[in-house]
Amino acid sequence: MNNPIAASVEVLAFDVFGTVVDWRSSVIAEGEQLGRTKGLKVDWSAFADAWRAVYRPSLDRVQKGELPWTKLDVLHRMSLEEILKKFKIEGLNDDEKDHFNRVWHRLKPWPDSIAGLQCLKTRFVITTLSNGNISLLTNMAKHAGLPWDCILSAENVQHYKPAPETYCLVPDLFDLKPEQVMLVAAHENDLQSAQKHGLRAAFVHRPLEHGPGKAASMPAAGKYDLVAKDFLDLASQMGI
Repeated sequence: MNNPIAASVEVLAFDVFGTVVDWRSSVIAEGEQLGRTKGLKVDWSAFADAWRAVYRPSLDRVQKGELPWTKLDVLHRMSLEEILKKFKIEGLNDDEKDHFNRVWHRLKPWPDSIAGLQCLKTRFVITTLSNGNISLLTNMAKHAGLPWDCILSAENVQHYKPAPETYCLVPDLFDLKPEQVMLVAAHENDLQSAQKHGLRAAFVHRPLEHGPGKAASMPAAGKYDLVAKDFLDLASQMGI
């Protein structure tokens, strides 16, 4: 193994929404299906973006103590009510809303995700490190065939990223030094927070996360330990 970083890393911890799975097109596809079933005329792309836009503010309400610890499924369900009102969508009963809310359990992986994770798993322990709750991440893995060794969540420590407790969870549980854990994410703020707490950082580019023409730019060279175009590229850079 030529890469000295790879030689020192034991565990790869993955951000999930946007990094491993394509939340936006998954929500749009299920919205369109719901629209056909219920006769709704909705811009489901705008709906998906609006629902995701309230994700961070709802986590912040928990982190600031405005809400007690509340898992992501419940926060998503609360925000779904808001977005349904905003888009003037009526006629859904509670069971239909609950089913639609669980779309986050059924997100589709990016085309390289499963093969890339299987490849990385041959050398490293691979785990989630997500704000998604444990049942959500477990159901998603079953549904999509994601081959995690371990599922870890903000729920384990009852603090949402970027709280230090969340980043320290993986080295603490695996009895490792922080630099023996690498966070893999498509979001620079997540990676920078991980670096503050001593973790290694690998940026994986997901240009279609927010839809066509909205790609985040590639980070400057040297900002992170590795920059990869997908998980297979990451595996190659890690010497697999």
